[in-house]
Amino acid sequence: MWETGVSRGGNGSAGQAGGGRGPAVVAGAPAVPAQACDLVTVPARQGLEAVDILRLRDGVGPVLHDGACDTLGFLVPAGTADGWDVPGSACTQTSGRGLALGALCGEGTPAEEPPVTGTGWLVPPEGAGAAATDPAVLRAALGEAARTIEAVDRCQ
Repeated sequence: MWETGVSRGGNGSAGQAGGGRGPAVVAGAPAVPAQACDLVTVPARQGLEAVDILRLRDGVGPVLHDGACDTLGFLVPAGTADGWDVPGSACTQTSGRGLALGALCGEGTPAEEPPVTGTGWLVPPEGAGAAATDPAVLRAALGEAARTIEAVDRCQ
């Protein structure tokens, strides 16, 4: 079971920062602090396009989807939220309060259960091509995904 400072938000987002808990811990994992991460949430349609783009090119880190499949959440390095400005998306700081890349991505046991209540793994940590998605690469993929969706919608 994961301990996390990120919980399902009431507005349908994949996650939002929670109270000041400690870093995520996996039973049997080393008791060393793991690198924290932030969570970029986007609408599912754009997120799925971006996941396809990232899988084909640069690799994608772990990705969560919410229970209703309305949003996807990309794990990105901590600090990303400070400069995140992509319209139609949000980047939530966890500030080390729960989501930890080391615990999710290779340190300790594999992540069987997502760290955010009400979500599931679209791309689990053990199947991800990176520990976290590079924010610059994600920004470019989200832009390309938005342009693709716009083009498809114009053709209908």
